[in-house]
Amino acid sequence: MGLNELTVRNFRIFEEFSFKPDSNAVTVFVSPNGTGKTSILEAVYCLGTLGSFRTSNASHLIHSGKGLAEVHGVIFQQERRLQVDLTLTKNETRTTKQMLVNGKKPTSRALLAELMPITIFTPEGVEVIRESGSHRRHYLDLLIGDVAPKNEEIIAVFMRVLRQRNAFLRALDKQQPTASSEAELNVWTYQFVEAAEKLNTLRTEIVNQLTPLVQEKYKQISQQNDVVMLRYENSWSGDLAAALIAELRHEVFRGSTTLGPHLDDLVIELNGRDSRHQASQGEQRTLALALRLAGHELVKSTRGVDPLLLLDDVFSELDPYRSDQLLELLPKGQTLVTTASPLPSGMDPAVVIDLTKAQS
Repeated sequence: MGLNELTVRNFRIFEEFSFKPDSNAVTVFVSPNGTGKTSILEAVYCLGTLGSFRTSNASHLIHSGKGLAEVHGVIFQQERRLQVDLTLTKNETRTTKQMLVNGKKPTSRALLAELMPITIFTPEGVEVIRESGSHRRHYLDLLIGDVAPKNEEIIAVFMRVLRQRNAFLRALDKQQPTASSEAELNVWTYQFVEAAEKLNTLRTEIVNQLTPLVQEKYKQISQQNDVVMLRYENSWSGDLAAALIAELRHEVFRGSTTLGPHLDDLVIELNGRDSRHQASQGEQRTLALALRLAGHELVKSTRGVDPLLLLDDVFSELDPYRSDQLLELLPKGQTLVTTASPLPSGMDPAVVIDLTKAQS
């Protein structure tokens, strides 16, 4: 199972580029910075998630001066061959995406999560520790979908109801609702609470499963007896429906839903300290790596598949000791690595691609 071949056209700096990675081992892209190494991993990531790990603006993915970009991949699930095609089209007002799997539009995002689960490490991956809660919520939701693709529908329903409830609140234009509009808002609130409770249950369960794995991975990388604790923190206390009723005046003024899973957070503590504010840069980076490794292991143990592992210039950010420890912990299976510097001595890639030669 895994990515068998990839072709990109007018994607980032590439007019056209194709390669065939090793399906069971390490493929390395080596070249100086600015030659498109990360863009190759980004294209692979887009096939598996329909999004980028670098930008939320799809137009940035299209080659300068072009109006259309393509990413084509061949994926094998045991003996089953799947052709996955992503087309990005830019016009004056927006950029649209079209995904086809064996020539047909996928029925849900869950199908993409099922096709090719992905674990990614990037130098910016430490944001999941040190930045706002949106990064940690995004991490949890991607992992929830990778562990069980059917969960994607629960996430999608929550986001849809949240958008609809927010639209209704904005339409009130900061005016307290009449009896009829309040009754309609109550309908949206009921649906919101129902969807929120389902998502809250999924996130809480995944955090409980992750905690011992993150503790184990952190100790293995750092070789220190530090204690790592994960805790899912709600943005409300008590009953959510009652909390929303109490927030009504504030929500009408803000024009948005002020409590719910979209504002929750994952608290990550190291030796009883909040790692976001009280951990060193080295500790934060090690925690970020431990989170990704733990998630990778959870997907594998739950679904019996090895997620495709993407390592974007990770070893340049680690000291030699932590690089060696990470290398020992890397799961088996298909791995794509980018580097502008020598790899750790213990890494033995099956395929090495020099992008400076590929583009000459």
